Amino acid sequence: MPSQLSDSASPSTLSSLALRPATEADAELIAAIHSASWQATYRGLLPDAFLDGQVVQERASYWRARMSAPGADRRIVLIAERAGEPVGFVCVERQPDSPWGVLLDNLHALPAHQGTGAGKLLMRAALDWARAHGEAQLYLYVLEGNTAAIAFYERQGWQFSGAEPDHMGGVDITALRYVYRLDRAPTHCYT
Repeated sequence: MPSQLSDSASPSTLSSLALRPATEADAELIAAIHSASWQATYRGLLPDAFLDGQVVQERASYWRARMSAPGADRRIVLIAERAGEPVGFVCVERQPDSPWGVLLDNLHALPAHQGTGAGKLLMRAALDWARAHGEAQLYLYVLEGNTAAIAFYERQGWQFSGAEPDHMGGVDITALRYVYRLDRAPTHCYT
C-alpha cells in the first residue's frame, strides 16, 4: 500500500530527482525503503511490535521473492534518486484479470524525503507506464487512517471506489481502493 506523501514540491525540487529501473539486485534496498516508510507512516495504524521488529525481515523476504518472480514483463519497479542516493520507489503491475486496471502496488519515499516531490515523480512515471501499455485505469489501496496519503491521492485526481478487509502486521485492517482514469490529462500540479 502506498505510504504518506505530500505534493508540495516545487518544479526545481522535482528536477533534482532522477528515476532508474530497479533490478533484482535492488531487492534489499527496496525493502529498506519500504520498511522505513511503513515504520514512519503506519505508526498507530499497525502494531508497534510489528513495525519495530518483523517488518524489516518481512519486507526483505517479500521483495526478494517479488523481484525474482516470473512476470517481470507485466510490471515495472522504479527507484527515485536525489544526487545518486535512493529516496523512494514505485511498483506498478498490469493485472489482466482485474476489473480495476493496472495496480499501483507500492509508492514509498523515505521519511526524510516525503514532501520533496519523489512521490509525485514516481506517480507520474506509473501513469505514463500504464498509458504506454494501453491501459485505461490504475488503482491502488491505501490503509484506512493514512490521512496524508489519502489527501495526496485525492489532490492528484484519484477517486475513492470502495473498501476491502485485509490483514497486515497481524491485525485486521481496512484497505481503501482508489482509481485513476487515464483519459484524464496528465497531473502536473505543483501546489
